[in-house]
Amino acid sequence: MTEEIPSQNSIWHNFFRKRSEETGSLEALLSKVPIFSQLSEREVRRVASIVHKREYSAGEFVFKQGDPGLGMYVVEAGRVGIVLTEPDEEEKELATLSSGDFFGELSLLDQSPRSASALARTHSTIIGFFRPDLIDLLNRSPKSGTKILFKLGEVIGTRLRITNEQLGQVSAELDSRLNNKGGRRNANRQP
Repeated sequence: MTEEIPSQNSIWHNFFRKRSEETGSLEALLSKVPIFSQLSEREVRRVASIVHKREYSAGEFVFKQGDPGLGMYVVEAGRVGIVLTEPDEEEKELATLSSGDFFGELSLLDQSPRSASALARTHSTIIGFFRPDLIDLLNRSPKSGTKILFKLGEVIGTRLRITNEQLGQVSAELDSRLNNKGGRRNANRQP
């Protein structure tokens, strides 16, 4: 059973861009991704020349929870679900991403195991930008690489703040529920 959490409440939601169904070149798509948004047209063309494009069939994994993190992905076309498999094997859909949305960016900084799976929900075209690509770009063009790293830090910081807010809300709700349950139990007790 898959439980879906609306993407507008999710840290996976691309909150940096305005929704647009415009289609265009790879460079146009990349320039709308926050991590590449500070790059000049020339720098975006350089990034476009080193990214990896792949098509995925509906039901095919882009990566699985626990796989080593190799890089980030941008959805060019189609829909991708971010799915968390819990210890009891139940799956929860954290977000459904579409054209222009991105995921996996933390893997540009480290190669820790993936915390969730990415699964193509429809036939999808996905762009990969991998850690070795970023390291090579940093060596060849430190200015471009630094721009990407600063925006990457901003994206991760923003997502961390959103996660902290959501965790605070869940914690407050849980405390409230526990206090209400305890209050009712205590009210029903005889002295």
